[in-house]
Formats: sequence, structure tokens, C-alpha cells
Amino acid sequence: QVQLVESGGGSVQPGGSLTLSCAASGLTFVSYAMSWYRQASGKEREWVATIASTGGSTNYADSVKGRFTISRDNAKNTVYLQMTSLKPEDTAVYYCQARLAVRRYWGQGTQVTVSS
Repeated sequence: QVQLVESGGGSVQPGGSLTLSCAASGLTFVSYAMSWYRQASGKEREWVATIASTGGSTNYADSVKGRFTISRDNAKNTVYLQMTSLKPEDTAVYYCQARLAVRRYWGQGTQVTVSS
């Protein structure tokens, strides 16, 4: 079955950096667009970034543009989210999503906490 496993979350001070990883299995990874979403406590899940199946194009939410970078390694079936200049408002559970047409698969999430 399809599995998406996020890792790399943790606690960091404002201004710090973290890199999240999402390892995929059970699907033809190269065919799927991959995205990161996040959900802060008491708020709805929001889209953060997307990378096309080939890795040729990326898109970002305005709130993270210039600070976060999404990338993928199709040989490793892994998508990454490099986060820099982190702010307290970036605190959330971060989820990766695989998308192909109407198919959507989600990981279990990894917690990121930005606090001094």
C-alpha cells in the first residue's frame, strides 16, 4: 500500500532552519506531484508548497516564499522541504501529499515548533 513517512521535525528558535523529508513507497513516485501542507493548532490545514512530478516547477504560498524550498529526489522517492528564517507562526504539523489526477495520499505529519 502507499506510505508517505515524514521526518525531520523538531523544535527550533526563531530565525533557525530545519529540513523535512518525506519518503514515499508503494507508488510510482516520479508520476506524482508532491506537496507540503501544514496545520497549526486550532486552524485548518493550509497548503505550503508543491513540486511537479519532474521537479521542473515549484510553487509556494506567499507566507513562505523566499524562506522555504521544496525539492525532490526521484531516485530516492523522497521530497524535501528546506525551511529557513523560521518564525513562530510557522509552528504546525507538516504533512506531505502525493497527488496524481484524483488520487491523493497523505503522510502522518511531523511537528515543527518555532519558539524562543
